[in-house]
This record gives sequence, C-alpha cells and structure tokens, in this order.
Amino acid sequence: MKIAIASDHAGFPLKELVRAYVAKLGHEVQDLGAYNTEPSDYPDFAEKVGKVLMAGQADRGILICGSGVGVCVAANKMPGIRAGMCHDTYSAHQGVEHDQMNVIVLGARIIGEALAYEGVESYLKANFIGTEERFVRRLNKVFAIEKLYMPKSAGQAVIPEPKQP
Repeated sequence: MKIAIASDHAGFPLKELVRAYVAKLGHEVQDLGAYNTEPSDYPDFAEKVGKVLMAGQADRGILICGSGVGVCVAANKMPGIRAGMCHDTYSAHQGVEHDQMNVIVLGARIIGEALAYEGVESYLKANFIGTEERFVRRLNKVFAIEKLYMPKSAGQAVIPEPKQP
C-alpha cells in the first residue's frame, strides 16, 4: 500500500521510527514532514496527508503529534478523511473494519515505540467489512453528514479501499 505519513515537531521522533517500520513491512511510504524538531504547526501536516489521500496518491495515512488530538481534529475537517486516534491495537483495526478509517493518529507523548508499531501494523492489516449491512449503513450515514455539512465536497468521489499488498 501507499502510505502518507506526517507529524509536527512533537511527533517527529516517533514519526521517524514509524516511517522506517512501515517501510520495513513492505509499504511505500511518502514522508510529508516535519523533518526536524523545530517548532511547527500541526494543522499544516494534517492538511498535507489529507490532500494526498483526497487526490488518490496514497491509500492510507498516518499522523502524529504530541497528544494526537490536534492532527485528528484538523484532518477530520477535510472531506473524505476519517481519522481516528488509536492508542491500542483494537481501535486501530476496528476503526478500519467498522468505520473505514483511512488515517490513524498517534500521540507521541502518549504511547511508546512498541505500541505505535503494533497499532500501525494492526491498522495496515485491517480491511473494511463491507459485506456486513450494519457497517455499510452506518458509513453511509457518515457520508450523508459529510455531504450535508461540507457541501463543497458533495460531488467528490469517496476515497477507494486500499489495495492489499
């Protein structure tokens, strides 16, 4: 899969570790910054990942900041982005399986390296359970809310399911 990854300055050290780990798993990784620990603004990086996903240039995204909250809020302002903060492996795969989450968010000051690896791997291995009517029904309700409150995105295509490696 093609994975877009970004962080602000607070998430940079963990982003570097996660980026290398995702590449080791065999995925193509597009690093969208930050590239150091100099102070930076988390919305800029959430937007970069969101734009790449919206353009179909990546299958999924990974965002990291200090707590995870900032990039999660910012990313979810973009049409078609379904970002979830996951500091456990269950949420990481369940968010994809039930909610078609396409961005995992991690708080670098909240979790450590080992749990970040496990969560990201769980997220990347998961697939949306589109054969179960309840998950499709609920996701369609999310799309309807998005269309209602983000009218500029009304004609925009839904981000396709990622190809499996």
